[in-house]
Amino acid sequence: MPSPHIFANNPLDRGERERRDEDWIQSQAQDSRSKFLPFRDLNVLLTGDAQPALGWVNIAQLRPDSGAPDAGDREPILLGMWGGAAHFAVDLSKSEPVASRIAEQTGWHFEDCRAAGETLPGAEGGIVAQARAQLFWHSRHGFCSVCGHPTDKKRGGQVRQCPSCRAQHFPRTDPVVITVVADVAGDRCLLGQSRGRLQRMRAYSALAGFMDQGEAIEEAVAREVMEEAGIQVKNVRYHSSQPWPFPSSLMIGCLAEAATTDIHMDDEEMTDVRWFDRAEVLRALEGSSEELTVPGPIAIAHHLIKAWATGESF
Repeated sequence: MPSPHIFANNPLDRGERERRDEDWIQSQAQDSRSKFLPFRDLNVLLTGDAQPALGWVNIAQLRPDSGAPDAGDREPILLGMWGGAAHFAVDLSKSEPVASRIAEQTGWHFEDCRAAGETLPGAEGGIVAQARAQLFWHSRHGFCSVCGHPTDKKRGGQVRQCPSCRAQHFPRTDPVVITVVADVAGDRCLLGQSRGRLQRMRAYSALAGFMDQGEAIEEAVAREVMEEAGIQVKNVRYHSSQPWPFPSSLMIGCLAEAATTDIHMDDEEMTDVRWFDRAEVLRALEGSSEELTVPGPIAIAHHLIKAWATGESF
């Protein structure tokens, strides 16, 4: 079942069996039929401005010019298989001459991944999510957290292994619960403005927070809503999920009903938490409210708020 969210619906076969063969991975990384998606400073290569698409290149385009110094680590990360060809992501952040030459020769450009997600077809956004999250993780985890020794990429980048103590380290995904709480009797929903980005945007969103270890989704929802708003909830229900590669979250969208309605906000984490009636939320979704701004369709919060406002799940 396709997800309605940007950064989901990745079409690649991630190649579980193929990853077991290191020689095969190395051969595919040199194969002229393989495709490579370049990144520079976590920005992804896109084609033309009118209808952007992912800027896949071949191995020849990634090779440095003859005699030119190239100190960058361009070891590609295997994303998976598609159309009979291996697809890789490659970080050119330390290979500026190569990145600049590709952009100049193709006329393509490197784009912020969040902005790219809003313009790319859904399937390509899913590839961006996988690639960006993994490249970021590799850039931060070059050393073993057990013994401190430099680690090696294995399984096409799906794991880093320490050659000293043999510990294995896997790319992490951080689960985040994000919830629209409804006051069913009052026909209102609870939205908040957190300190930081949402405050700068003057937007209100669904309440959200990272899950703790040893915590069920329902427990995390109840805890986060209580911590941020002082509201007790009941009847927590899963709605949908969204990969969010900034840097490596999985947004777990939920809907819940309020068991209490008096707000006791945590003013260290939140700048405002309020109940908004359905009519105001509908105006905000249309962009016509003078009182309320909500996140755009790139965010799962938009779809959760819309689900409540249109009666989809309540």
